[in-house]
Amino acid sequence: MIWWCKARAVPAVTAALAGTFALGLLLGDGELPVPALRGRAGHFLVAHVITLIPAVFLLYGLGRGDLRTETVAGRFLRGWDVALTLGVAVTGTAVGALAYAAGQGDLTLVIARDTAGYLGLALLLHPLVGHRPAAAALAVVPLLCSATGWNPDGRPEPWAWPLHPAGSAYALADVALTVLAGTSCALLRRHPVTEQRVLAV
Repeated sequence: MIWWCKARAVPAVTAALAGTFALGLLLGDGELPVPALRGRAGHFLVAHVITLIPAVFLLYGLGRGDLRTETVAGRFLRGWDVALTLGVAVTGTAVGALAYAAGQGDLTLVIARDTAGYLGLALLLHPLVGHRPAAAALAVVPLLCSATGWNPDGRPEPWAWPLHPAGSAYALADVALTVLAGTSCALLRRHPVTEQRVLAV
């Protein structure tokens, strides 16, 4: 267990989660001037970007092992990886809820929700493409949402979950489905892609 925690950089992932909330609360409702290629641009917060940080650190930890070797290992390491990811998502949700109850505002709920969404995407993409391409793909998500995720009236599209306010049912459903799909892919994919195969392609 100690070896797995070191290999997966669990302390770094934990620190990244704490730093994300601290930075989010420090920056508040700060906005980034990102132009919209479709529809009328709405509010694109810095928090929509910084919530990538825990997922990127998670991918860094997952990339330190060999997926193909671990798939046939005696211990179900992929199950541990999923447990780690879900644990980080649940912890983030709890921190967001506590901060909201303490009067820190809706932004804490947005940070918690978006962090969980990116963690779910990391679980989904890692077995499919490897940790480096997965991290690059995650970085594209907020930019894609900010550029094409707005309606003509300035409201976010149902699929652009990072842009939605805290109480959005669309965003909650999107994140829940993403986490479910990521968990299923991480647990059930029989032949994960290795980084070498991805780079060779």
